[in-house]
Amino acid sequence: MSRKLQAEIERVFKKVAEGIEGFEDCYDKVLNASNAGQKEKYESDLKKEIKKLQRLRDQIKTWIQSNDIKDKQDLLHHRKLIEKQMEKFKAIEKEMKTKAYSKEGLLQSTKLDPKEKEKLDLCQWLVESVDLLTTQIDALEATAETIEGLMGKKRRDPTKVARLAQLSERVERHKFHIHCLERIQRLLENESMSTEQVLRIQEDVNYYVEENDNDEFVEDEFIYDELPLDDDDP
Repeated sequence: MSRKLQAEIERVFKKVAEGIEGFEDCYDKVLNASNAGQKEKYESDLKKEIKKLQRLRDQIKTWIQSNDIKDKQDLLHHRKLIEKQMEKFKAIEKEMKTKAYSKEGLLQSTKLDPKEKEKLDLCQWLVESVDLLTTQIDALEATAETIEGLMGKKRRDPTKVARLAQLSERVERHKFHIHCLERIQRLLENESMSTEQVLRIQEDVNYYVEENDNDEFVEDEFIYDELPLDDDDP
């Protein structure tokens, strides 16, 4: 490994340490916020910090896959440090997303209109579906990294190459569904989409989320075709 590359890696490691310190500071502020406005600000700051760490993780993953670097223990260690923070963020993000639609909150609201309850239930379902797909993406990417680590420099094993292509395609399909589901949630919250429209796709989405790893699974590529999901919509 060249001195220039070694120096670049060390700079990234330093940024990782600084990024983790910044994330931990924001994380503590979120937990100890004294009011809703303050907590919302700290949650926004926390999201910025985790994005910085994720960019560093992407660079580290590139180096891990490089044949120019023989000893990858420090790289793997720093990747795990970042992923630990990502897990903490994922947990608090789920709490942030589901808070507005919690079942407990619904039970406390004795005058909730049936249509509004249906809307909140669907928003909760959309959040949970996105969370499940995100978890599946993490597992698929971890599997891909393991396969890449087993492949030689020439990467000529056709079985492993085909498997990597399959995993990559599944990750991209998951990301597509996540994008659509998050768009649907925003439209539903803004009353730009009806609960009836969402209910019509619920069974098909559940089938994709729950069965996409099944050998007999066949994806319906037209689930969202009847919905107004253009990016220009509110």
